Amino acid sequence: MSVENTETGAPAAAPAPSDFIRDIVAKDVAEKRYQKIVTRFPPEPNGYLHLGHAKSICLNFGIARENAGQCNLRFDDTNPVKEDIEYVESITRDVHWLIDGWADHCLAFKPKGAHPEKQTIHGREDYFIAPAAPAGSGLSAPGSPRSAPSEPFFASDYFEPIYGYAVELIKKGKAYVDDLTPEETEAYRGAPDKPGQDSPWRNRSIAENLELFGRMRAGEFPNGARSLRAKIDMASPNIWLRDPLLYRIRHTAHHHAGDKWCIYPLYDFAHCLSDYLEGVTHSVCTLEFEVHRPLYEWILESLELPRALPHQYEFAKLNVSYMVFSKRRLLQLVEEGFVDGWEDPRMPTLSGARRRGIPASAIRRLCAMVGVTKYESVTDIALFEHAVREELNAIAARRLAVLRPVKIVLTNIPAGETIPCDATNNPQHENPTTRQVALTREVFIDAEDFAEVPPPKYFRLKPGGEVRLKYACIVKCDEVVKDAAGQVTELRCTAELSTRAGGPNADKKVKGTIHWVSASDCVDAEVRLYDRLFTVAEPAATDDFKKHLNPHSCDTVRAKLESSLAAARPGESYQFERIGYFVVDEKDSTAGRLVFNRTIALKDTWAKK
Repeated sequence: MSVENTETGAPAAAPAPSDFIRDIVAKDVAEKRYQKIVTRFPPEPNGYLHLGHAKSICLNFGIARENAGQCNLRFDDTNPVKEDIEYVESITRDVHWLIDGWADHCLAFKPKGAHPEKQTIHGREDYFIAPAAPAGSGLSAPGSPRSAPSEPFFASDYFEPIYGYAVELIKKGKAYVDDLTPEETEAYRGAPDKPGQDSPWRNRSIAENLELFGRMRAGEFPNGARSLRAKIDMASPNIWLRDPLLYRIRHTAHHHAGDKWCIYPLYDFAHCLSDYLEGVTHSVCTLEFEVHRPLYEWILESLELPRALPHQYEFAKLNVSYMVFSKRRLLQLVEEGFVDGWEDPRMPTLSGARRRGIPASAIRRLCAMVGVTKYESVTDIALFEHAVREELNAIAARRLAVLRPVKIVLTNIPAGETIPCDATNNPQHENPTTRQVALTREVFIDAEDFAEVPPPKYFRLKPGGEVRLKYACIVKCDEVVKDAAGQVTELRCTAELSTRAGGPNADKKVKGTIHWVSASDCVDAEVRLYDRLFTVAEPAATDDFKKHLNPHSCDTVRAKLESSLAAARPGESYQFERIGYFVVDEKDSTAGRLVFNRTIALKDTWAKK
């Protein structure tokens, strides 16, 4: 648990976490193995980031932050068919948001348009790409007035040297051009319990392979006609070492590299070489890449590169109950209209979390609480929701709001009279400030706070009963007014003004306190009551995950809010007292149409279900 900063009420920085990967880094630092610790966050730009990615971001940037190092944001953009500039922009935006004020000084970009530069190391030709400015200077992020234009790192900017490395493998007899179709390649691969079969073209001469690979680059062959494969071991128990593909033909323009290339390196080939070109020291991946590590090491070692090689380490990814993280399934939700795009506040994406009002600090807190291990597990969503409540409780200003309004007429307050009442902005602060709210003849309370026929132990308003209007006074219900259909239209009550703060009967006790807003001094708003998107803890455990969608994941009400919220700006979070935490919607809210999104209820209502 973090310690509170007594000046702001916000949680103070927690001690640096400890885990097996950080222990490895600490040992390397102690042994002075590297001049600087360099990590990277290397997403493929084929979808929006989600909470699962947040753990990797927090780990990679956290390691850099704790060791005065740098973390490169790099796009492993080797598959132009599935990638798009929209994803590049959203991922960049999300990373900035998640690390802002925490590890943004460790974020490394490269000079805009830069490519790896040739250098000579120990008499050998080598390539290296440097960041736009030394990490820690604050100049590497775009937008700094002191920096030259910069951008994230892109694997596609390394296509020329990566092609050269492929040629080098061919010259060493460790790669060959194969004519098997994709279907034949898969069949020849074998199975985990059955060795693979050598391709008929596995023993082509080096000269023929070089010629064919050059013609592949020149665009002479159609998609799928040929590929470049590593020459390792078709009988290896590790199926990823059975002559894996290194290059494939794809006559498709690239979102970043344009139409210069018609052959593209496979992820496994480009990934390790991109790490090397950037001088990455610790390549931290999720656990599914553990079986890929021998290939990662084989490629780098086979090339006999002159600089220190990066090392790959794996950890268990973050899974959270009541969520799905599969890009394919998230894309289904978007394309089939079950949600309003990738940024829908119900989505587990970072964009959705931001729009819902979840603080970046709450996501970082969750990642710290979950820790880093090599054991796959599912984190209870209650832990995430606890982190969100803890963060917002410290920082969110309190306001009064009525979601389902019922009018009260305080018959002993003259029409037009306004009684100012002091309301606390945030009781969590060491020196809480106040604002004034208006008590008037007519006020609204929530329909849930009145019962004409109350159940046992009901302490809110009822005929003949008394409650305290928070920050105001005690009121007594004298009369219930209904329309012809028998629906309650207003409650006529008496205000005991002597029970106001500072009044002679201010200490009078009643069992119920409810929230309210003035009917003449309030603003209307659309309030979206977001909830969990799925009704079961593991929706991805079944093929038809969509049948578990929550039909009440977004209910909308027309609410009455205290007038100060008319000035609320997009992205600002508030606690609506006794209800939950809400944020001004950054997409739909305007000066003339206030829209609030519920971030989370004050209490876990799902625990009762």
